[in-house]
This record gives sequence, C-alpha cells and structure tokens, in this order.
Amino acid sequence: MRPRTAAAAVALLAALCVGCGHGGGGSAQQAPATPSGYSEMQQKVAAAESAVAQADKDAAQDDTGR
Repeated sequence: MRPRTAAAAVALLAALCVGCGHGGGGSAQQAPATPSGYSEMQQKVAAAESAVAQADKDAAQDDTGR
C-alpha cells in the first residue's frame, strides 16, 4: 500500500509543478513591480492633495472673518 501512496503523491506533485509552472517560470517573466505611469500618477495625486489643503486653508480664513 505504501508504494501506491508514494507513487500517487509523486504523480500529484509532478502535475502541480507542470500546471503551475506555465510561462517558463522564473522571476524573469514576472510583471514589473510598478506599472508604467506610476510616478506621473503620484505627482497628480500630490498636486490634488495640495490643492485640497489650500482650499481648506482658504475656507478656514473665510470663516474666521465673519
């Protein structure tokens, strides 16, 4: 019984390795860590946050004068 269990385990492991190893494997095939245009998006977000902060500051100044 043990040889059958061991053979079944080896066959399952081999099937998993073949099924999960698509695309040639290795880290050379992985997607880049950051998508293209990410730094531009960060700049736009920073500009929007700055504009919101300035609008909040202006609104606070308008409220104090009344």
